[in-house]
Amino acid sequence: MAAEQSRIRLSSAEKISALKATGTLFLVTVTSLEEAHATETAGMDAIVAQGIEAGGHRGIFGPTNHDDALGTFALIRLLLRKCNIPVIAAGGIMDGAGMAAAFALGAFAAQMGTAFILCPETDADEAYRKALAGPAAFHTCMTDLVSGRPARCLQNRFTGLSGSIGIPPVPDYPIAYDAGKALNKAARNCGENGFGAYWAGQGALWRGLCQ
Repeated sequence: MAAEQSRIRLSSAEKISALKATGTLFLVTVTSLEEAHATETAGMDAIVAQGIEAGGHRGIFGPTNHDDALGTFALIRLLLRKCNIPVIAAGGIMDGAGMAAAFALGAFAAQMGTAFILCPETDADEAYRKALAGPAAFHTCMTDLVSGRPARCLQNRFTGLSGSIGIPPVPDYPIAYDAGKALNKAARNCGENGFGAYWAGQGALWRGLCQ
């Protein structure tokens, strides 16, 4: 456990205590039981159990660590049995039915992201909205090409490069992310929208089913 904690760079006990004295609430995203135990030992207030279905960056503590790729409901079942702090379900939850299922298993709360991307209040551009509302919603993938860290997004020309022969190693985050944003900007200036970071979880397909 000590070795695991050193890899994940948890804040020091002094910093955590100082922040808690101000009323700060600590929530930590985890993807495995080992990460959850390290989180609990460090004195965090709650665990966000991120299943492999979740969109955006994978919450694994170390990008080169082994990932069991547990689904949301398998993960929250495991953590509820083995941990003593509240567990928040995250990944693939798109509506009240998904939330109710998480609560039925004992989750303290449910976290959603993809469900709100198409809301008018978000800054998602028109190409992102169109992709999420179309057939692309049925095809998400996990890739490190966009940012240098594993993340789930809609498939597009950018993610398709992962199958290219002779592709060079992806630079570390945030170097790759900065380069990816620059590439997307340059492509959009030429009328090409296939290089955006269109983060989305597997629950995105629910939008397609509702069309």
